[in-house]
Amino acid sequence: MTDATPIVRLTDVRLDRGGRTVLRDINLSVPRGQVIAVLGPSGSGKSTLLAALTGELAPAAGTVEVLGQVVPQAKRALLELRKGIGVLLQGNGLLTDLTAAENVALPLRAHTDLPAAVIARLVRMKLHAVGLRAAADAFPRELSGGMARRVALARALALDPPLMIYDEPLTGLDPIASGVVMDLVRRLNDTLGLTSIIVTHHVHETLPVADHAVVIANGAIVFSGSPAELETSTDPLVRQFLRGEPDGPIHFDAAPRFADSALTGNAPAGVI
Repeated sequence: MTDATPIVRLTDVRLDRGGRTVLRDINLSVPRGQVIAVLGPSGSGKSTLLAALTGELAPAAGTVEVLGQVVPQAKRALLELRKGIGVLLQGNGLLTDLTAAENVALPLRAHTDLPAAVIARLVRMKLHAVGLRAAADAFPRELSGGMARRVALARALALDPPLMIYDEPLTGLDPIASGVVMDLVRRLNDTLGLTSIIVTHHVHETLPVADHAVVIANGAIVFSGSPAELETSTDPLVRQFLRGEPDGPIHFDAAPRFADSALTGNAPAGVI
């Protein structure tokens, strides 16, 4: 894949779940090296979009391309693609009976034949990158929420994926921890040459680190542009979402909601 090829491209995509259309007419192109914020109210389809990017959900129409190829349905090819995608789950997904270092080592042990000494060195490097090298021997229960989130981030980065996807990375974090995590996302994206997609409803914490913003509402993309353009938009849908107003063009109905986690099946290699 050349640098000119978008790292993610969705063309005329329709995504269905449970016999109903969740998202329709989705067209999105993500250039390499950027931080993209995918915003929208709860239940708007953000996690459904994430499921399509990771191959858990096949599009009902259109094409989803990730890392320069159409997302495959064959299991072996999909697992190979997922090695290039790091996913930070909103629930962290850390194994409680393993230390921070052991959690970070999991994808390296599962997907490489590296010697134990090399894996140990790589784990130290990943923990250092998120500022937690001193916590290598701590168990998840001994970590604060923000620290646990950073350990999960180190694990997602273990295989050096070119694409990082963050699924509601600020859930359950206080304002200080949220700021630390978002600053870290931006810094790692730039220093490691990543592309990052942040799926979230935390607008004000995310926009300062984003290069581009996408808003999903009413089953479609209702905005795509820079954070500055988003904040000055006069579109009623966008204004309602940014202001958190209960009444307006965004519908909040009682339709069944699907699991928030976009990964209910096989996890990408960077997650385990």
